[in-house]
Amino acid sequence: MSTNDMATLMANGLSGARELVGGTKDFEVFEHALEHVLVRLAKMIARDGEGATKLVEIVVNGARTEAEALQAARSVANSNLVKTAIHGADANWGRILEAVGYSGIAFDPSKIQLFFNELPVLEMNYGIVMDEVKAKEAFSNENLTITINLNQGNESANFWTCDLSKEYVHINASYRS
Repeated sequence: MSTNDMATLMANGLSGARELVGGTKDFEVFEHALEHVLVRLAKMIARDGEGATKLVEIVVNGARTEAEALQAARSVANSNLVKTAIHGADANWGRILEAVGYSGIAFDPSKIQLFFNELPVLEMNYGIVMDEVKAKEAFSNENLTITINLNQGNESANFWTCDLSKEYVHINASYRS
């Protein structure tokens, strides 16, 4: 959320390179390479958060629209309760569903599937299948992927964030602008 965390891509035609035209192989190669760079930068920015100890990827699948998938992922990624649970290696799946719930999207909670890394946590119709020991191990890693399948469409979104540590609070309580 820092104003300094940004990337700008500009083209003014002065390089002399030929124009890329949509639908061509060259355009596809450029688009793929650019997406790779931007995803890598997004992960680096999230991992470099003040006091961060973990990189977290929120994946929302099965949304009706990409905008809804992004809205749900952003809500989970920005939840202080989720971020502090991640820092404390507390695999609290209820906080994740709560954040989806207050994201503002319409969904049927009985259709949700939830995974921590590849570990199944919640099946459709509220089937809790979480192995507490393995879930704590997943939350103890430097990298964690939380996958939420809404099972109501074909759209998806990824969002990268970090945990919220005591060090973050200390850093941000110790200086003035």
